Formats: sequence, structure tokens, C-alpha cells
Amino acid sequence: MLSKEQDSIESYINSPEKLKKLYKRVLFVVSLSQIFGGAGLAAGITVGALLAQQMLGTDAYAGVPSALITIGSAGAALIVGRLSQRYGRRTGLSTGFIVGGLGSIGVVIAALMNNVILLFACLLIYGAGTATNLQARYAGTDLANKKQRATAISTTMVMTTFGAVAGPNLVEIMGEFALFIGVPALSGPFILSAAAFILAGLVLFIMLRPDPLEIAKRIAAYKQENAQANNSYSPNKTNNKRGLAVGATVMVLTQIVMIAIMTMTPVHMKHNGHGLAAIGIVIGFHIGSMYLPSLITGVLVDKVGRTAMSIASGITLLFAGLLAAFAPSDSMILLVIALSLLGLGWNFGLISGTAQIVDSTEPSTRAKTQGTLDVFIALAGASGGALSGVVVANTSFVTLSLGGGLLSLLLIPAVIWSRRGKVLTNSINQKSV
Repeated sequence: MLSKEQDSIESYINSPEKLKKLYKRVLFVVSLSQIFGGAGLAAGITVGALLAQQMLGTDAYAGVPSALITIGSAGAALIVGRLSQRYGRRTGLSTGFIVGGLGSIGVVIAALMNNVILLFACLLIYGAGTATNLQARYAGTDLANKKQRATAISTTMVMTTFGAVAGPNLVEIMGEFALFIGVPALSGPFILSAAAFILAGLVLFIMLRPDPLEIAKRIAAYKQENAQANNSYSPNKTNNKRGLAVGATVMVLTQIVMIAIMTMTPVHMKHNGHGLAAIGIVIGFHIGSMYLPSLITGVLVDKVGRTAMSIASGITLLFAGLLAAFAPSDSMILLVIALSLLGLGWNFGLISGTAQIVDSTEPSTRAKTQGTLDVFIALAGASGGALSGVVVANTSFVTLSLGGGLLSLLLIPAVIWSRRGKVLTNSINQKSV
């Protein structure tokens, strides 16, 4: 006689309609958590450097918060991935968000005590929230079929936009609230982050039942047992490794190029006489282009294919680099277009690369692998940001933009190599049959 749990799993296997309803529910819950998670990102991006500058009384270490958040994010991506693999998405993601919220509370306490060491330690912990916000995009894909995965990824990314846009607009209000309760104004956005990250974690902990990754693992095991019983099970590990390599390459390269050019654009503009308002407009268009096209991008990746959209990412980033390099320094319109293309190219690359990663992993190892790869994405972003300053200091913004655009072209041979490998494998399989 089947146990209640086994009976529940079999009900999803035997009822595609029930599984479809669960998939939609999971996507709704993850999307809801992403709205809160996006709002939690605002503090680190907006005032982290300013808070360190105020507490230290110097500009020399203003870049340290960004580095610490990135390092914390990389470490957390690894841990959240492993927690998710062992205990399910619900446990891994809710833990990551809540830990990020506790880090935000620690930043507020550090500001109140004027303790720089505590500030830096808590910024590392705060990085767990940013890592988890990125990891959550995978949860919506666990129960999606291959033709739905990119759309699921893009849906969660669009939901992140709402929080990410709302967060910075609440900075001034949260600063006033911070002063009202007797803490430094610049710590106010971290109060918002604490509430947002903890709410995101609670939404997932309470509502993400049954766990989508656990269901996906058991459905995969059930299908494998049936296939083995019918002598039709033939795992193809070479294809998986190739797909992982290409998916990771696409995401890492797009992250390096995007972060490098984006980081130095405000510096380039300031040196050429643009004010903070103009810089804000350009970066605002850039961030909008990173997330808002996601719904369309997801449909294109599912319909047109991962390979085509990865190539489109490389070409779009190339045009962004060329335009940023050769646009007249006083042309706001061309800089807006260049940074918008940069965000769009990143969007194409992240969604197509993520879809390839999901395609290339089995549920039994999926979350662990995804967490490991997100470490490389975080470190790629940190490297792109750090190296961009060195390149511009020793050459120019033109050189950086051209170099980034040309680097993005490596995506094309990478995905063609993947495609050739798939064709070759299919040919061998057909001959063996």
C-alpha cells in the first residue's frame, strides 16, 4: 500500500493538469517573493558606499561595500544551492533571504554604533539576500517543461523589477524614518532591506508547498525507474557537460561586459561635464533594459531557441560597446541607447544561459550545480567592475567599451560549438539505434 507522500507524488505524475496548476502556483509564489527581494537590493546599490564614506570620513574605501556584498553573494550562492539540493528550494531560498535580512539589521546597528568592522561583516551577510534573489529565478523552472523554462525565468525577473524600482525611490522616505527613530539617515534603506528580505523569506517558507524541486526530483526518479524497467534509459552525460559549459560561458561573459561598461559610464560622463541627473537618467534606462524586456525575451528563448538568443546577446553587446566607445561624449541620447543595448544584451544572455543550465541538469543535482555556477557569475561581476577601473585609468573609456564589445563576440563560437556537439551526438545515437 502506498504511503500518503508517495500517493501525493503519483497524483502529480498521473495528472498533468494537477502538475500544471502546481507549476503556476509555484511561479506566483516565487514572483511574489521576488518583488520583496528586489526592494531589498536597493540599499546596497544606492547607499552602501555612501554609508562607508560617512563612517570612515574618506573616499578611499567607498568601493569596499560593493566588494564585500559581492563576496558575500558568491559564498551565499554556493550555500543556498547546496541547502536547496539537500532540503528543497523552500528551505534554501527562505534561509538565504532571512539571513540577508539579518545582515541588513546588522548594518543598521553598525551605523548606530559607528562600528566600521561590524559594518563590513554585516555587508558580507547582507550579500546572502542578493545571491538568493538571483537564485530564486531557478525555482520557477523546476516544474516547467523545456518550452516553458525561459518564460518562467523571465517572469520572475520582471517581478524583481517592481521591487528594484520601488526601493531606490523610497530611499529619502526611509532616511527620514531612520532619523525619526534615532539612527543615521543612510541606514534607513537597510531597514527597508531587512523588512523586504525577511518578508521574501517568509513568503517562500509559508507558501512554497509542496516543494517544486522535491516534486521534480521524484518525478524524474519515477520516470528513470520506468525507463530502466523498459530498457529505454540512456543518460547522456556528455551533452549535459557541454550544455553547462556553454550556459555558464554565456552568463559569465555577459556579466563581465555589462558590469565593466556600466561601472565606468558614470565616471566617463562626469569627466565630460554631465551632472548627476543626466547620469541617473542613463543608468535608469540601463537598469530598465536589464529587466523589463524579460517577458518578451523569455518567449523568444523558448520559441526561437537558446542558441539564437545567445548569439543575439553577443551581437547586441557588441553594438552597445561600439556605440559607447564612439558616441560623442556630450550626446546624452547616444549614451542612453548604448546603455540600453548593454542592458538588453545582458538580459538576452542571462535568460538564454540560465535556460541552458536548467536544460543540462537533472533534478537530482540541479540546485547544487546552479548554486556553484552563480558563484562564477558573482565573481565575474566583481572582476568586471574591478578591472574596468584599471583599464580606463591606463587607457580610456573608449578602449574599455571596444574591448567589452569584442569580448562579447566569444559567445558566438561558444554556442556554435555547443550546437555542433549536439548534432554529432544525435548522429551517433541514431547510428547506434
